[in-house]
Amino acid sequence: MLGILFVVLGIWVFRTPIASYVALAFLFAYLFLITGILEIIYAVINRNFLDGWGWALAGGIMNLLVGILLLARGELTLLILPFFVGFGLLFRSTMSIVWAVELRKYRIPNWAGLLVIGILGVVFSFILLWNPLFAGMTIVVYTALALIFAGVSYIYTAFQLRK
Repeated sequence: MLGILFVVLGIWVFRTPIASYVALAFLFAYLFLITGILEIIYAVINRNFLDGWGWALAGGIMNLLVGILLLARGELTLLILPFFVGFGLLFRSTMSIVWAVELRKYRIPNWAGLLVIGILGVVFSFILLWNPLFAGMTIVVYTALALIFAGVSYIYTAFQLRK
């Protein structure tokens, strides 16, 4: 049943890209809010065990404030989402390149594949940052595909377990 729901939701995201983008942007804002609350709770509960618990608290407060700001200013959320995804991808892709270089130093085979993926990620992230409209539509397409593939995976697993 969950698989069918995911597939239907993925198709809905494909069919309604603008409404889906707005929904994703507000989900993004709520995630900041929830993350901030959870980070604050984590920092306070672990203040006796963590040396730098104040940093965790400060990060939680920042995420909470960003979440409140994004929910209060919906148009800001719609504008920021592509940049957040673009910079997040840029950071992770750069880390992939760094890891590939580290793997090469340790003579780990297949390090070049990670390097190529990292370089492609950097190029793609610059495309996203250069053209935020493309980034917005890319986010919608990836979300729809992820939902459909997850749904198909659930349906396939259910049939396999039924046997």
